[in-house]
Amino acid sequence: MNEKPVLGVIGGSGLYDFPSLEETSQVNPLTPFGYPSAPLVVGKLNGKPVAFLARHGVGHTISPTEVNYRANIWAMKMLGVDRIIGVSACGSLREDFAPGNIVIPDQLFDHTHHRARSYFGEGIVVHISTAYPFCPTLSRILFQAVSSCDCTVHSGGAMITIEGPRFSTKIESNVYRAWGMSLIGMTTSPEAFLAREAEICYAVMAHVTDYDVWHISEEVVSVEMVVKTLLKNTEIAQRSITSLVDNLPAETDCNCRNALENAIITNRSAINPTTADKLNLLLDKYLK
Repeated sequence: MNEKPVLGVIGGSGLYDFPSLEETSQVNPLTPFGYPSAPLVVGKLNGKPVAFLARHGVGHTISPTEVNYRANIWAMKMLGVDRIIGVSACGSLREDFAPGNIVIPDQLFDHTHHRARSYFGEGIVVHISTAYPFCPTLSRILFQAVSSCDCTVHSGGAMITIEGPRFSTKIESNVYRAWGMSLIGMTTSPEAFLAREAEICYAVMAHVTDYDVWHISEEVVSVEMVVKTLLKNTEIAQRSITSLVDNLPAETDCNCRNALENAIITNRSAINPTTADKLNLLLDKYLK
């Protein structure tokens, strides 16, 4: 399939077993940052090309810290993807965001410590704008798509990404609540920020699996709890993505596609040519 995908989806490998996904094939592009977590599955949903990527590898073999986020986003960019939905499990830090609910967050706090957060450096300095880390237009369309699927979905909320792979202590969980966080997860940072550097619209479909460990009357989070809720929500996620693909407009009114335009601070004459060549996929339209 040589058509440019209208949507990229990054999530769990089980998500891609769509009954309506046709003409599937796999591609495993080598990026300047290595290979993605798994070969990308490309196919057609209701006649429209879509690309899927298992964030943690086939069989969930890659921990949150070890995910090659840069290669994952770059591989999507290589296919021509300009809209990505990140599907993730998360804990709730609010009473009203109950397990089984879906949230489309609008803010993001990066509390990770051991991850490559940018494509840039090595002679090219870029200060990307991330005041609004998720594409508002794609988030709105995603919220509408999930809302059509007979489930409880919330629009807005602040997500904090922790390093993991362990779950929080009770005091950590309560501190995050005091900071005003709504959700807690392990993968949205730096995925969202790299998508912005790649000038790709990005939004998150966050599946609430638990109340983390702060809730005094609920069972504390466990792997069994997370998996059980995700399996239950897989059909909702699939129907939401199909609805989203059906209703994606051809054009967008956001600024994601030009995020680098005023972000490159390095004088053009001083840019490292080796780095510029490495990042040609992102920089060509600004440096040519």
